[in-house]
Amino acid sequence: MSKQGESELFTIGHSTHTVDYFIDLLKKHSITAVCDVRSHPYSKYNPQFNREVLKEELKRNNIAYVFLGKELGARSENPNCYIDGRVQYNYLVDEPSFQQGIIRLKKGMKQYSIALMCAEKDPITCHRTILVCREMRSHTKQIKHILANGEIETNLEAEERLLTTLGIVPDMFKNKNECIEEAYDKQGQKIAYVEEEKQVTTG
Repeated sequence: MSKQGESELFTIGHSTHTVDYFIDLLKKHSITAVCDVRSHPYSKYNPQFNREVLKEELKRNNIAYVFLGKELGARSENPNCYIDGRVQYNYLVDEPSFQQGIIRLKKGMKQYSIALMCAEKDPITCHRTILVCREMRSHTKQIKHILANGEIETNLEAEERLLTTLGIVPDMFKNKNECIEEAYDKQGQKIAYVEEEKQVTTG
């Protein structure tokens, strides 16, 4: 399924890093463009990663920035993508805007070494992995997650960790690949965005 000749795709979470440390992580792995997939590209507690501030800092370091949060973010403006106020990744992935975002990402990968960026420190608790990278597995030869300590976790390793975290193991009824897809589905439901009014009514 891998497309030979396509670039590797990286991901990174800005977490509570300083901008300097964040940029050092990018440079360590030769990233030349950041694709921001946050639906809301602002942070109350980490304003150094607000969209305009980050874009300018990256520009100073010769790293391109593109915002694809509307296309590849974890939220949707389409009410049909929600059930009881919770966004459904399996609906979101079929949205024309999401697929357009994937097309833009694939085109960009031909010119840049791209890191998908969101806020979460751990890739398996973030939609950049559970939603976007799940879709991108068939479009790139390898996906690598840049961890907070600068080390790399491949997407295959992340999937193994996800299986362990959720306690999902192959058996006579489910093979390894089926277990991985089940893990993506379960984690997607666990981390999916819930509309605020639904959060209030459900406690």
